[in-house]
Amino acid sequence: MKSKTQKLHAKKNIALVAHDNMKDPLCGWAVRHKFKLSAHKLYATGTTGYRLEEATGLTIHKCVSGPLGGDQQIGAKISEGEIDILIFFWDPFEPMPHDPDVKALLRIAAVWNIPVACNPSSADFIISSQYIAEDYERLVPDYESYILDRTS
Repeated sequence: MKSKTQKLHAKKNIALVAHDNMKDPLCGWAVRHKFKLSAHKLYATGTTGYRLEEATGLTIHKCVSGPLGGDQQIGAKISEGEIDILIFFWDPFEPMPHDPDVKALLRIAAVWNIPVACNPSSADFIISSQYIAEDYERLVPDYESYILDRTS
């Protein structure tokens, strides 16, 4: 598939997602980076969003809980260009009943070439990057070109 560039604006749309036993570490991380996060629009899956709002006082746009479709809602927002960064603290030692949804979310983040952090260290690198507060050009699949090629 062909690619095209797409601009990520200085004010990013950041999705924050965490498995149950990773919610405390994500909340702690968000509290430490509250000032930088406050400059962006934040999304989260259900319970994680409520916990983050309580911990940080920031406004979080909440989807439903991950196992109820929240992971898929975040994935849809990524494919529609509404999410620029995914911070997803997941537990590699804990099997998840909605594991196919988790894999689909990570796959769609890779397809649409957005930065993904799966742990506090990678999240620190993303939030500390010069690009967090600047416009940034990324390559994304050129779906319109793909459709035109298929219909002509």
